[in-house]
Amino acid sequence: MLIQFRHQRGMSLIEALVALLVISIGLLGIATLQLTSMKENTSALNHSRAVLYAYSMSDRIRANLSEFDNYDGIDTANGYAQDCMAVVCNTIQMRIADAADWATMVANLPAGRGIITSNADGLMVSVMWDDEGTGAAGTGCGPDTSVDLTCYSLEVAQ
Repeated sequence: MLIQFRHQRGMSLIEALVALLVISIGLLGIATLQLTSMKENTSALNHSRAVLYAYSMSDRIRANLSEFDNYDGIDTANGYAQDCMAVVCNTIQMRIADAADWATMVANLPAGRGIITSNADGLMVSVMWDDEGTGAAGTGCGPDTSVDLTCYSLEVAQ
């Protein structure tokens, strides 16, 4: 009795489709990971900028201590125009120039806004931005990302 063995040659169409499906799912996972990574990197950059801008303004306040209390109420949503680079400014003009420069810096953040308020211990320098990209434009720092902005606040004591 003669036994004949049939040797398989190549892959069947089903095996090829299953392999293609597995590879496709893997590539989609890698693409999702890449997009998430880019979003988180942008968020980290915005956080770093906010910290830099808040510290920059706090340094400006400390450099102009005679106007310390008058920095209260600065809001970058208001228009400030003063340039102390070309001319010598007094302390009042320097405060306005600081606000103008800070508004320019904070504008680098998405929906960026800076506000200075007073509290019992001194001044609170707050930098706000739309970190989630929801189009929020409020002044709150709460958990509702559709309305509230992401905030970084820094207290400046006299």
